[in-house]
Amino acid sequence: AKIENWIYLEYYININIDILPSSSSTSNVTMWKRKVVNAAHVSFFQELKVKDEECERLSRVRIQLEQELEELTASLFEEAHKMVREANVKQAGAEKQLKEAQGKIDVLQAEVTALKTLVLTSTPSSPNRQLHPQLQSTRGAHKHVRGHTRNKSVSDSFPTSTPQPPSVPAQPTTRQDRETDSVLFAEFLMWREHPSLDRSSAFLSRIYREDIGPCLSFTRCELSKMVQSAVENNSLTMEPVAMSAVPVVKASAVECAGPKKCALSGVSRPCRHRIKLGDKENYYYISPSSRARITTVCNFFTYIRYIQQGLVRHDAEQMFWEVMRLRSEMSLAKLGFYLTEQG
Repeated sequence: AKIENWIYLEYYININIDILPSSSSTSNVTMWKRKVVNAAHVSFFQELKVKDEECERLSRVRIQLEQELEELTASLFEEAHKMVREANVKQAGAEKQLKEAQGKIDVLQAEVTALKTLVLTSTPSSPNRQLHPQLQSTRGAHKHVRGHTRNKSVSDSFPTSTPQPPSVPAQPTTRQDRETDSVLFAEFLMWREHPSLDRSSAFLSRIYREDIGPCLSFTRCELSKMVQSAVENNSLTMEPVAMSAVPVVKASAVECAGPKKCALSGVSRPCRHRIKLGDKENYYYISPSSRARITTVCNFFTYIRYIQQGLVRHDAEQMFWEVMRLRSEMSLAKLGFYLTEQG
């Protein structure tokens, strides 16, 4: 660029010399030429100085930008490393929580499997009372009556010869037959498609009307309704009581009765059990008959809940006949028939 400027300057001077008047002296030409060259030199050096200053400024700007770029790069790398560390920590925590959750799921699945096995191994006619504390008792609610035991002192007074059975004419063997009621079975099948405890269905509505209602209808109406509600909500607790224990009565004496008077029927009977309704603190003493009626209804609801939860692995007809058997138990209990413990 400097060479081009000098060439341009020489060309400019030569042109101007050519156009000078011939009468001009050589000294004037030389002086004029020197002035022009000096002016060009001054202009050139000023321009060069400006360009040098601009280069220095741009160089400083470049250095500053490089420093800022390095700082920004370092900051980005540091932030990236920080994010990676946080992500690794979160991933490790999530994996730990996942393992713990899987362990809990395995435990729950094992418990569910064991529960299903326990339920399925028990017969439908005997719902497992370990799952329903309100049905537990010291010896169970439906044990068969034991056979009479021979009195040893009496038997020793007779000869030791084997007694001969009396001659009894042969009786024809009988068995109990059954026939499915088409209406009841149709109602059960319809309920079984969408099992629920809603009494609006024809199946449960009939059972409430014909069995549950009459079975839980006692002399004390208000208490009867409370008992039925507790049975429906699975919040009724039944427990045996020692006959020698002194009852702790927190409500009225008529309402809770006592070990010798049933709170539901008002009849004076030895009450070996008492019930508790939900979270209430009051206990109500009940007679064996009242206990049998409540127990049969609890057995029915237990089996219905098993069906609702998908725990019963039987065909529709088997489930239907089990429901009918439970209904017959409610009817017998309502009529006053119940099993007692001999002891």
